[in-house]
Amino acid sequence: MATPLSRAATVAVIGAGTMGAGIAQIAAAAGHRVLLFDARLGAADAACKSLAATFDALAAKGKLPADTAKASAQRVTPVHAIGDCANATLVIEAIVEDLAVKRKLFAELEVVVGAEAILATNTSSLSVTSLAAGMKLPGRVVGMHFFNPAPVLPLVEVVSGLATRLDVAETIHATAAAWGKDPVHAASTPGFIVNRCARPFYGEAWRLLNERAASPATIDAVMREAGGFRMGPFELMDLIGHDVNLAVTTSVWQAYHYDPRYTPSVAQRELVDAGFHGRKTKRGIYDYAEGAARAAAATEALQPAPKRVIVRGDAGPAAGLIERYVNAGGAVERAPAHPAFCGGVLDVDGVLLALTDGRTATARATAASADDLVVFDLAENYTNCARLAIASADTCADAARGRAVGMLQAAGVAVSRFDDVGGLAVMRTVAMLANEAADAVTQGVASAPDVDVAMRKGVNYPRGPMAWADAIGVARVREVIANLRDHYGEDRYRVSPLIERRRASGSPLAG
Repeated sequence: MATPLSRAATVAVIGAGTMGAGIAQIAAAAGHRVLLFDARLGAADAACKSLAATFDALAAKGKLPADTAKASAQRVTPVHAIGDCANATLVIEAIVEDLAVKRKLFAELEVVVGAEAILATNTSSLSVTSLAAGMKLPGRVVGMHFFNPAPVLPLVEVVSGLATRLDVAETIHATAAAWGKDPVHAASTPGFIVNRCARPFYGEAWRLLNERAASPATIDAVMREAGGFRMGPFELMDLIGHDVNLAVTTSVWQAYHYDPRYTPSVAQRELVDAGFHGRKTKRGIYDYAEGAARAAAATEALQPAPKRVIVRGDAGPAAGLIERYVNAGGAVERAPAHPAFCGGVLDVDGVLLALTDGRTATARATAASADDLVVFDLAENYTNCARLAIASADTCADAARGRAVGMLQAAGVAVSRFDDVGGLAVMRTVAMLANEAADAVTQGVASAPDVDVAMRKGVNYPRGPMAWADAIGVARVREVIANLRDHYGEDRYRVSPLIERRRASGSPLAG
C-alpha cells in the first residue's frame, strides 16, 4: 500500500487563481510548506494575503483552532520565479486549460525540479498522456483533478496517462486521502470519470426540453423532488455557465469522434451565442435580473382520492409508493399480474397506472389494448419524494387521468404532467447515467466503486449510478434504454455490454 508524501515535503502550486489558491490551502492545512507561483505580477502575493484571511475566518467560525490557522497561513509562501520551486517534491499546476501552455510549463519545470519530484496537473479535460509526451521523465506526470471549490468538494480524480508510473499514481492517491479528500483512480480518457459520466444528466434534459415534454422549471423540480438531485439540470447549468458546460460537452463529443451519445444541444448553443450564459450574465435558462419572477413548476390541480386501488402483480421499485398510500389512509387490494404488465400495474378506479419502462404511454396503451393508461416516473425514494412526473396515453380520457392523479396526491405527492415522452425525466436520466458509467467501467476508465464514489462526491448525486441501477434492477435499466433506442432509432441509446452481461447473469453492476 502506497504511503502519502511526508508532511516535510514541499508542495509547489503553479497558478494563484481560485483553483490554485484552493489547492494551496488544502496542502498547507495538511502540514506542507507550500510555494505559490503565478506569472501574473502580484497575483501570488495577493492570493497569500487572501489565504491568510481565509484561515482567520475559519478560526473565527470555530472550524480550526487559532494557532492551527495561523501556522497553516504561515506555511504558504509566494514565489516569483519557476526556479524558486526547485526543492518541491510535488508540483501541481492549475493554470489556463490550454495544452500548449501546460506542456511549455512542464518543460520548464522538469529542468528545475529534482528527478524524483512528481509533476501533477489539475486539468479537467486535457489528456495527461499528451501533457507528458516528449518529456524526459513522462512517468512522473499524473493528473490530480480537484473540483471547485477545492477546499470544500471532497473528490480528487487521480488520472494516469499511458506513461504514468503506478507508484506515482498510488502516491498521489494516498496523498489526496491524507489531505482529507476522497480520491479515485481514472485513466486518461476524455472527461475522465465525472465530466464523462455526467453528460446524460444534461443531455437528457435538453432532449426533454427539445420535445417540449415540460418547462425547464418543471423538469428541474422533478429531478430535485423525485430524483433526489441537489439541483435540477437547467439550474445547475445556469450556475456552471452554459459557455463552460457546452465547451465540456463539445470537447467530450469531439474526443470520442462525434459519438451521438454526447451530441451537444442546439438550444444550448443558441443560449451561448446570445450571451445568455446563466447566473453570471443575469440570464440563462432563467432570468436572474433584479425583480425577475422565479419560474414555477407545473403542478396538477387537486383531484378526489380514488375509491378503489388494486395492485396487480409486483410493484417493484414503486413498492414504497404503495406503502405510502396505505400509510396515508388509503386501502389497496391485491390481484394477480395483468397479462400485459408483467412488471406490475395499479388499477385506480379503472385507469391503469404503471412505472415507466422507457416507452411512451401511448405505445404501451396500444400494446396492452388499454386506452386509459398513465405512466409515472422513477423516484430515488418513493416513501418521501415530494413530486412525481406522469404522462398519459393519447387515448386516455381526462377524467381517467384525474383519478390516477388523485391516487398520487392522496399519497402526499405533488404531480407534474409531462407530454407523452419515453422514460419521463428521472428514469431515463438514471438509466443513461448507469449506462454511461457501465461503459466507463467496461473500457477501463475506472472501477465500478470508484465511478460511484466520483459521482457522489464530485457532483453530489444521491446515489452512485451503478448502485442506483442495482437498486431498481439491471434488467429494468436495460429495458428502459432498449425501449428508448427503439423509440428514437438512435445509437445514442445503445445498451452497454456490461449491462447486457449483468442482466443475463443476474450479477450486480456495482460489484
